[in-house]
Amino acid sequence: MALKFVQTEKAPAAIGPYSQAVQAGPWVYVSGQIPLVPETGEMAGDDFETQARQVLANVKAVLEAAGCGLSDVVAADVFLTDLKNFQVFNQLYADFFGDHKPARAVVEVSALPRGAQLEMKCTAFRP
Repeated sequence: MALKFVQTEKAPAAIGPYSQAVQAGPWVYVSGQIPLVPETGEMAGDDFETQARQVLANVKAVLEAAGCGLSDVVAADVFLTDLKNFQVFNQLYADFFGDHKPARAVVEVSALPRGAQLEMKCTAFRP
């Protein structure tokens, strides 16, 4: 099975030796997205909600570059630097996915790259 490496300018460039996503057959593995603005490479504000909205937009852009939509996501992993932001994220996530409810884990971590308050990665299935 050939791997396809996904790259789009509509999401931030990788800040390390990895791809924005990798497609392996019908599976698409989206790398962790932090709240960087694609056009500038800068953090999308200091507040959690602005950063969360940017992370979700970045995930969507990478999925679209891989030919997927939100309804193709089967699992998501979310990393927060402070679980006190869980309810805010949960509401934004619910609005983002609508009626689609992928499997999900949300965990608190001590730190994330570039001082981000959250990071999200996901796996999608595109038959």
